[in-house]
Amino acid sequence: MAGVNVRRAAPIACGCLLAAGAALVAFNDPSNPGSWFPACTFRTVTGLWCPGCGLTRGFHELLTGHPLAALGENLFVPLALVAIVATWWSWLRTSRGEQALRLPHWAPRLIAMVLPVSLVAYGVLRNIPHAPFSALAP
Repeated sequence: MAGVNVRRAAPIACGCLLAAGAALVAFNDPSNPGSWFPACTFRTVTGLWCPGCGLTRGFHELLTGHPLAALGENLFVPLALVAIVATWWSWLRTSRGEQALRLPHWAPRLIAMVLPVSLVAYGVLRNIPHAPFSALAP
């Protein structure tokens, strides 16, 4: 493929795949019985909600205009969306020779400490069957 700059084409191709995936999730409700979206392996094996359970359903709700319902499926939907978009946008910028998006110098360390603790805590709390924690389950 003469003339194709893979460094520039890769993030564009990935962005197209992300858009196609978003359309797939938007037009196919993963909560419908018989949906071909895979079940969570952790949930299938343990019967417990993992921190990621509900992300696909949450993205479906978000993409169909129901942001509060998306949060009801998984509180990490907005964080996942921001992380995906920011990472892709930074990759696209660097592929064009521009500077990558930069976090403040303190942010990576804070994220490395807070995010794992938050995910574990969320995973534990959403499996407590009593109010108010039961509201965290999808």
